[in-house]
Amino acid sequence: MQYHRNGFKPGNYQIPDEVRKPYPNPPVTDLPSEVDVLIVGCGPAGLTMARQMAEFSDITTCIVDLEPGPLLFGRADGISCRTMEIMEAFNSSEMVVKETYQLRQNAFWEPDSDHPENIKRTHKISDARIGLSEFTHGIVNQARLHELLLEGMKHSVTALEPHYCRKLLELDLDSNLTQDLDAHPITATFERVDAGQAGKQETIKARYVVGTDGARSIVRRSLGIELKGDSANKAWGVMDVLVVTDFPDIRVKSFIQSKDHGAVMLIPREGGYLVRMYVELDLLEKGQRAASVKLTEKDIIAKMQRIYHPYTVDVKEVAWWSIYEVGQRVAERFDDRPLDADENQIPRAFVAGDACHTHSPKGGWGLNTSLPDTFNLGWKMAAVLQGRSHPKLLQTYSPERRKVAEQLIDADRQLSRLVATQPSAKQLAGDQRKTNTTDIEAFMARQNGFVAGTAIGYYPSYICTGQANQELATGFNIGQRFHSAIAVRVADGRPQHLGHLVKADGRWRIFLFGNQQNPADASSDTAKLIDFLAEDAASPVLKYTPKSADIDSVIDVYAVFQQQDLAIEDMPDYLWPAKGKYGLRDYEKVFHAEEGNDIFEQRGVDRASGCMVVVRPDQHVANILPLNAHGELAAFFDEFMLPQR
Repeated sequence: MQYHRNGFKPGNYQIPDEVRKPYPNPPVTDLPSEVDVLIVGCGPAGLTMARQMAEFSDITTCIVDLEPGPLLFGRADGISCRTMEIMEAFNSSEMVVKETYQLRQNAFWEPDSDHPENIKRTHKISDARIGLSEFTHGIVNQARLHELLLEGMKHSVTALEPHYCRKLLELDLDSNLTQDLDAHPITATFERVDAGQAGKQETIKARYVVGTDGARSIVRRSLGIELKGDSANKAWGVMDVLVVTDFPDIRVKSFIQSKDHGAVMLIPREGGYLVRMYVELDLLEKGQRAASVKLTEKDIIAKMQRIYHPYTVDVKEVAWWSIYEVGQRVAERFDDRPLDADENQIPRAFVAGDACHTHSPKGGWGLNTSLPDTFNLGWKMAAVLQGRSHPKLLQTYSPERRKVAEQLIDADRQLSRLVATQPSAKQLAGDQRKTNTTDIEAFMARQNGFVAGTAIGYYPSYICTGQANQELATGFNIGQRFHSAIAVRVADGRPQHLGHLVKADGRWRIFLFGNQQNPADASSDTAKLIDFLAEDAASPVLKYTPKSADIDSVIDVYAVFQQQDLAIEDMPDYLWPAKGKYGLRDYEKVFHAEEGNDIFEQRGVDRASGCMVVVRPDQHVANILPLNAHGELAAFFDEFMLPQR
């Protein structure tokens, strides 16, 4: 798709440039007085949290933002493979795939050894993330991603929409009520900032609060949570621009280092014409903020043009620009529990996204770490609020996501140093080692799984266990996301990405990978496991599914077999169950390996033994068990699930 040919216009890219218009700001309506979940901030973390909560009709949610309406101009642009997988869980990946610019190559430019005042391409390489996911790393306006999340909220069973024009004045957490899980211990006071109602105060009480209100988070400060790490010492300019240029790699992600004028990182944007430029500026003085640097977009353009010499870059339009500082900080904790809290204390307030980790935007990690923060938290909060899981489940959010944030900060510190040509304050103080584009290439190769989001994993815990059985399925790493692969649906012969079955609906999944025994044989390991799940009183499916609900409403079971001559009518009823008010049969739970594209080979599943792969509602692998480990499967869910009436 191509757009922005005659100037940048925000909005729905499915509408032609000539008639596309920004969305009008929505009307301002009164806040509810009491909710289950209060979300402060409509960035990617906040909207992802709201999008998950919107799926549950029995949970009341309110999301509040200071701005008068949805974001129009994107700040983040990169959409990692893992973020694309999460958007698929929200049934929105097709539009993102259609509209994004797909990153397929990287180009590297350095000073020409014969004429060092000029830059010269050293080489091009394929993007290191290709093959890590069925999706490709892409570039799209952050506002467009927000729009897709907002549309999903609006069209959900709860018809959830944000409340704009609210400034959070005060957040109070009543410590006497936090361990009463039926209480509403959070009191938030907001001030209206819309015309005609400016200054009016509103109060809302909540059972839980999630602060996704950015790097200067009021929620974080109200909870007394400190950011730890390095302060900024380096400034960069960033611009989304429409240009006319003779630079040959304008549509290729490029790392450009000049001899005397600094560096540029170029990111092609969606639509075929727009590009983003990260332009290296000067050191900041001690205590100086980027906002105080007296530069304009013209200064950034002039600096960028000197770096590109001998090529000309004629900027025709600046769609958006900013100056930011490079600093890496992470919150000491991601919830309201003190660091020395009792191990049984249940958290009631959380921070996510930029509210708990800040860094430079060059790696595209901001949105792609913020969005998975609340994808991790959302299902846990829903399970606790619905009485399906023990509240201790909420304790797992902070250690799981803080580990990722620490990895992010370390990677961003390395990349910021490698991309820059001018030394940082620390380098001036001692280490002035010079880097070049070869170092950047090596870094990207080392970090390709982290950059893609596909290698991110969680510490062992009661919801990330079974490491002793990892050899049964070496390609489904416990703690990492379930790496999708294609299998063929038995009922109709359709190839299906199994990872796309794990939607953001709060359900657990169990994938049964059969061994070489005939699954239609009642004596086979698979048949015995299915009998256990369907009939045994210890079955977690029976124990934790309400009597009136569909059999797969809490734990959804799929079977994948090696044998290709299977018929759906020969499978146990449990694998094609009757559901809904009419008892319609579900024909989409049984699969076989695709000939020539065998999932057992691709994911290292032991053909002789087979296995169970237990997948969390956030798509991460929680456990791997042998097919005959019925008791261990029951014990796994018994650790945190609550029996249903």
